[in-house]
Amino acid sequence: QLQTSCWDCCYKESRYLWPFPLQYKMSTWVVEEKRSWPEWVALRVLRVGPIPKHLALIMDGNRRFAKLHQQNALHGHLEGFKTLTNVLAWCRDLGITEVTAYAFSIENFKRSKEEVDGLMALAVEKFEQMLKEKDKLSKHGVCIRVIGNMDLLPVKLRCLAAEAMLVTKDNSRCFLNLAMAYTSREEISSAMKECASAIAEGRLKESDATPRLLEHCLYTSHSHHPDLLVRTSGETRLSDFLLWQTQFSCIFFTKVLWPELSIWHVFRAVFHYQRHHHMLVAARKQAELLYDQYQHTADLEHCTRDVGVVQDESISQEHLSAVAEARVQRTSSFTNQVTSRRLQHLQRLAGMLPEMMLQSEQLQQHPSDHT
Repeated sequence: QLQTSCWDCCYKESRYLWPFPLQYKMSTWVVEEKRSWPEWVALRVLRVGPIPKHLALIMDGNRRFAKLHQQNALHGHLEGFKTLTNVLAWCRDLGITEVTAYAFSIENFKRSKEEVDGLMALAVEKFEQMLKEKDKLSKHGVCIRVIGNMDLLPVKLRCLAAEAMLVTKDNSRCFLNLAMAYTSREEISSAMKECASAIAEGRLKESDATPRLLEHCLYTSHSHHPDLLVRTSGETRLSDFLLWQTQFSCIFFTKVLWPELSIWHVFRAVFHYQRHHHMLVAARKQAELLYDQYQHTADLEHCTRDVGVVQDESISQEHLSAVAEARVQRTSSFTNQVTSRRLQHLQRLAGMLPEMMLQSEQLQQHPSDHT
C-alpha cells in the first residue's frame, strides 16, 4: 500500500508542478514530447534497476471509457490508439525495445458489425498514416510486425500491414508487434500444423518436434519472450494472449482503463517487474536446463529407433553428435522455409496494394457507381 501511494503521490504532484498538461496533440505514430522533471527523476531511478526489454500489453477498457464519456465505442478505440502511441514514447525513454500490443482478437469478430467495421476502417487509416510516417519510423529504428491470422482481415488492411512490415523490416533499434486477428490457441495450432505437415512430408523426424522447434513456427518466432505483461481495466485474465510466450513473464494488472493510462502507471508496472526480476531469471534458467535435457532425451530416442543402435548398447558421443548435427540441419532448413514462405506471402500482399489504393480513390471520386 505504501509503494502504491508513493506512485500515486508522484502522479498527482507532477500534474501541478508541470505548467501545462502533457497530452496527445496530434494523431501520429511517433510521439515526441518533453518530460516533466518529476517524470525524469522517476525515469532515472527506475533505470538503476533492471528494465524489461519486451513489454506486452492487453489494452482493455476502450468501450467502458467511451460509455463513461457518453460516446460510441469507436471513440474509445480512437482514444486507445492515442494512448498506445504515448506508451511507445514512454517505452523509448525507459529503454524498453520491444512492445507487443493486443490490438484485435479473433474473438472480437463476434462483436457487432458496426463496431468491427469501424475498427477495421480505423486500422486501415492508421496503417496508411504509418506508411506516410515511414521516415520517422526509420529515424527511430522502429520495425513493425503484425502477428496473427492475417487472412481473416479485410484485403486492404492485409496489404497495408504487409507493406508496413516490409518497409520497416530492416529497422532493428526497437520493435512494435501488433496482434491482430490473433489468439494464442490459433497461433499454437497453426504452428503444430506446420510441424505435422513437415513430418508427414519427410522434411522432419518425429524426434525433431520439440518445444523449441514449435516456438520457431509461432507468429512471434523473431521476438524474445515478454519480460512484463500489463493488462488494464481491472480484469485479471490473459484472454488467450501470448499464453506460450508468457510462461515466465511478470504480469501486472491495473484497474485503470486503457485510454486513461498514464506514464506513472507504466512506471509502477516496471517497478513491480524489478521487485520480481530475480525470481523470473531463476525460473527461465531452470526452464532452459529442462529444454536441454528434453532435447538430449529426444536425440537418444532417435539413436535407438532410427539410427539402429540397440537400446541396451552404450551410445557413443559420436552417435549423438551425428544425430544432433543432422537434426540441426533439418530444423534449420525447415524454419528457413517457414520464414521464406511468410516473407513471400507479405510480398504478394504488398504487391496488391497499388491496385487496392486505386480502387479506393475511384470509390471516393465516384461513390454512386458502386452503390
